[in-house]
Amino acid sequence: MKHHKRLYAGVAALALAASGAVVVVRSRDVPPGDAAAAVAVTPSPTAAATEDAARKKAIDVLLAARAAAVLKGDLKGFLAAVDPKQPVLVARQKLLFTNLRKFGLSSLKYYSADVFRPIPGLVDKFGAATFSTRVMMRYQVSGLDPRPVQTDLGYSFVHRSGGWVLVDDSAADELLSADGHHQPWDFSEVVVVRRGTVAVVVDKKEAGIGTKVAQVAEKAVTSVRKHWKRPWNGAVMVVAMPQNSVMSTLWTAGSGDGWTIAAKAVTLFEGQQMGRPMGRPIGSRIVVNPALRKRLDKDLLVHEMTHVATATLGTNAPIWAVEGLAEYVRCRSIEDDPHWSVDPYRKRVKSQYLPKLKTLPDRTTFDGNADLAYGTSWWTIEYLAHKLGEKKLAALYTDLAQHGESVVKKDTGQTAAQIAASTKTFKG
Repeated sequence: MKHHKRLYAGVAALALAASGAVVVVRSRDVPPGDAAAAVAVTPSPTAAATEDAARKKAIDVLLAARAAAVLKGDLKGFLAAVDPKQPVLVARQKLLFTNLRKFGLSSLKYYSADVFRPIPGLVDKFGAATFSTRVMMRYQVSGLDPRPVQTDLGYSFVHRSGGWVLVDDSAADELLSADGHHQPWDFSEVVVVRRGTVAVVVDKKEAGIGTKVAQVAEKAVTSVRKHWKRPWNGAVMVVAMPQNSVMSTLWTAGSGDGWTIAAKAVTLFEGQQMGRPMGRPIGSRIVVNPALRKRLDKDLLVHEMTHVATATLGTNAPIWAVEGLAEYVRCRSIEDDPHWSVDPYRKRVKSQYLPKLKTLPDRTTFDGNADLAYGTSWWTIEYLAHKLGEKKLAALYTDLAQHGESVVKKDTGQTAAQIAASTKTFKG
């Protein structure tokens, strides 16, 4: 919706009606006091576009000042555009500033993107001229992100006293990307624990958990590097917050210790447009199941850490390769410890799942029978590691990530169907 502020035609000033649909103009060609002096006219498309551009420019200037304030540590500058009449909003924005400062951002930019239709509750509260927009947040965490990544926010502004004022930062949440805008800095005050290439985000009240998770995460990084034969610097952020909706709705129901629900790797891209990835994958954040954050061990992280290590290669690998490789590294990591074994898992896969294997698992298989899909995908990668060796397995996965399943025959000498048949008879 377009809300018009002030237009000029010659020396005549144009005042907008509250609805934005009618402009009242006083023509200098009509004698003062004449009834014909006030006439209703429709704003021209050119005038509307000009006003839209001016509004976007003004709000982008405001947003740029807020980004600069974060990088400089200027709380007063960050809050300058926040409605001072709303103490709850001011407190929430102050907490946001406090948290953002803890992440060590090397770059930060905000800019307005899509314009939202008027949000009824906000229009009722702040008037018809309330302007709601999706704001893109483009940022880079020092030591973690090789390039800036992007997420979205929903902000609403009102023009007041000659400038734009932020009056709401949450009413448009339902219009944003499902797992992007609930960032770890959007909840309670956090602590960011850095240990080597690992950063762990926890609630400030649970700083001790952050230290423990960081120790576990470092061990997981070591295990992944051992069994993933491609360069990876081990940089990763692990989010272990108590809330159920940080970057994901995975934890809104259910509980348990199964490795499949212990954590989730959320891939970050160069750009994000209404939740649809755009551009190259830059990296990932690992979000830990809140139910397991206090007793996390290496085994529960290695699977997702493998996704992080391979995320930047591309997004075209078939799901059996993506999940199978993560399970392969997890199982190899377990058996690095002489006191642990995956024999029970291996036996279950051989006796219960392989007899049912007809084709390499696809998305439908994972949705319909996750245990079978994960187990047979793991055993497929075990077979390929035996056939090719770990270095050639890594090369195969890289090619799959970049070009998709069409390269299977070229890289392995077998079709997908032949690999499935060989996996079914592979003894290990």
